[in-house]
Amino acid sequence: MPEPVEESQRIAFFGGSFDPPHLGHIGIARAAQIALRLDTVLFAPVGIQPLKPHGSTATYDDRVAMTELAIKGVPDFAICLADAPNPNGMPNYTIDTLMHLRKQFPSAALFTLMGADSLLSLPHWHRGAEVPFLAPLIVASRPGQRLEDLAAIVPDGLTIHEDGPAASGAAEGTLRVFTLRNAAGASTPLYLLPGVEIEISGTEVRQQVSAALERLCAGHELLPDAVCHYIAAHGLYR
Repeated sequence: MPEPVEESQRIAFFGGSFDPPHLGHIGIARAAQIALRLDTVLFAPVGIQPLKPHGSTATYDDRVAMTELAIKGVPDFAICLADAPNPNGMPNYTIDTLMHLRKQFPSAALFTLMGADSLLSLPHWHRGAEVPFLAPLIVASRPGQRLEDLAAIVPDGLTIHEDGPAASGAAEGTLRVFTLRNAAGASTPLYLLPGVEIEISGTEVRQQVSAALERLCAGHELLPDAVCHYIAAHGLYR
């Protein structure tokens, strides 16, 4: 579990299947950490992803173990079990997890880190329009992402406009800053990380592992070494 944090620490919640955790995840988290001067990035494997009805390929325990291996030794990256499977078997909703983290870290500045694919699906999330107001979004953009694209994909009831250069607390010249507004007039920032051109998907990794595990572990470019060896040792993705 993550350590208690001091007042004004900046923490990013990075949820996902991590099935398996790959170098794309590490690259996104590192870029966000530098750009937003984050003190901690919490990697939180999800128990049951509501938008993936068939579930994850690996078990939750295996995904936690692989994620711990993937971030081992990386400064200020930590495993987080806030998205562990619910005892009642219900899906895990990000809005509930963020509310829990808000109580756990009441004095911290909390953010939600996600890839472009997650932003595209945000309108379909449970209470997705509320998520950015609990923890501002940090999004790893696709190359050439345009404002018109963002306006088309934000949840109903929200509007977005670009503010310009990096805001206070962010490294200059490394990201674009937008403002989201809801119908009640509340506003929250959205940070778009540029140049994170790491096009790796969990599906791609699983297919490569299944097709050629030994070759992948001998000279792979997608997985941390420790994760690859864990997969081989436990016979995952066969």
